[in-house]
Amino acid sequence: MPLHPPTTDWPAASGPMLHIDAGVATLTLNRPQQRNSLTDADLQELAQHLATIEADAAVRVLVLTARLHSAAAVFSAGYHMGGFDADTSQGPQGFERVCEALSRLRPVTLCALNGSVYGGATDLALACDFRLGVHGMELRMPAAALGLHYYPGGLQRSVARLGLGGARRLFLLAQALPADELLRMGYLDALVAPDALPAEVARWCRNLCRLAPLALQGMKQSLQEMALGEPNLQGWREREARSQRSADFTEGRAAFAQRRAAVFVGR
Repeated sequence: MPLHPPTTDWPAASGPMLHIDAGVATLTLNRPQQRNSLTDADLQELAQHLATIEADAAVRVLVLTARLHSAAAVFSAGYHMGGFDADTSQGPQGFERVCEALSRLRPVTLCALNGSVYGGATDLALACDFRLGVHGMELRMPAAALGLHYYPGGLQRSVARLGLGGARRLFLLAQALPADELLRMGYLDALVAPDALPAEVARWCRNLCRLAPLALQGMKQSLQEMALGEPNLQGWREREARSQRSADFTEGRAAFAQRRAAVFVGR
């Protein structure tokens, strides 16, 4: 499956584009000439797309990626700086709400970082369950260099996913971090050549779509709650019990006994 569908019919610049096929939703940032910086309108469209994905039970995986400008491989430069000066702007609060919704999304989420990532986009990627990056990319979180205390949700997510040391490197140094460093610190889950990224994304999607969605999505939620220090033992037990009663668990045991691939339906 391609990283995103053919873009020949797409406008040169637009809000995020959503494509759903065979259980995989692909959400593509589409302002390459502006380094895919996100306006308030873009954030509103992202929120709407996420709601659409959440409501579609057939979607098992979300891939977040970006259309690149040929001269600058930038996944996203984050929030459009002009939004801080606009009287009607939601500012970082709107960005925080989108990242929170992405982090809580039902399907498993992959961020295909086909270019460098800056500013608030570093949290947009971190809100995904997995991040696949490319050689030559870099990351920079410049909040401290701009005089900005970052929003609490992004700081908390960084500590939960990277540990305190990793979060400090991102936020307190305000320095560009190269791809190999991002892999070592756990920000990236895989690092490949740029031309190998579509095949790597497809491989991850195929594997995730083969797994039992009820168990997969339930454990995703439970792991996040545990990482963020949100006690929910009753909810964790309920998800466990639901999976044990599910048709998918019956199918999984039968497939194991018969030495065949299981076919899961999410019930």
